[in-house]
Amino acid sequence: MEALLKRCQQVVEGVYNQFDASHDFAHIERVLKNAEEILQKESAANEEIVRLAVLLHDVDDAKYQTEGQLTAIDILQTIGAPDNLSQQVLACIESVSFSGGNAKKLTSIEGAIVRDADRLDAIGAIGIARTFAFGGARGRKLYDGSEKARDQMSEADYRGRETASVTHFYEKLLLLKELMVTEEGKRLAQQRHDYMVGFLKQLEREIGLE
Repeated sequence: MEALLKRCQQVVEGVYNQFDASHDFAHIERVLKNAEEILQKESAANEEIVRLAVLLHDVDDAKYQTEGQLTAIDILQTIGAPDNLSQQVLACIESVSFSGGNAKKLTSIEGAIVRDADRLDAIGAIGIARTFAFGGARGRKLYDGSEKARDQMSEADYRGRETASVTHFYEKLLLLKELMVTEEGKRLAQQRHDYMVGFLKQLEREIGLE
């Protein structure tokens, strides 16, 4: 298992370090740490599937697609992963994306762990930092007092409209605590959620929106 994971890490590190700071390899390392914490409480889960899915989960992200870029399937084939293992890893990855609240149904405990681990890195102090890093890379406003957060949207709506960074908290990040699946994911999410709420209250005071 370790040899396969090491080969995978060597390949994906070069892919992710072409992305902006919100989705670089440091993000993957943090999600791995989160997944390992959850795995300690979920002994029935297959660790190899979880760790490979974490390493690969953002490779095919549409926001970063470039011509000729390796796909998750390409990488699994390159590192010599067995077909059955590859299929299970890809199934995990498919269920991770938020997609405007239209995420695919979870089909395994491994998928639940990877999704929770990834969403934990989207909230709390690191979630705040990542949101503004992504917004800055895309030239988005910090905030827009006239912009209304949407409570229902299709995946196309979610990906098609470039909102201010603060709006993203209300359209996604503040919703994630209630969408956690594993008990450990729920526990870890609570403190991070509370930190974001405090940050937003302070921000509103400073910019005169409260």
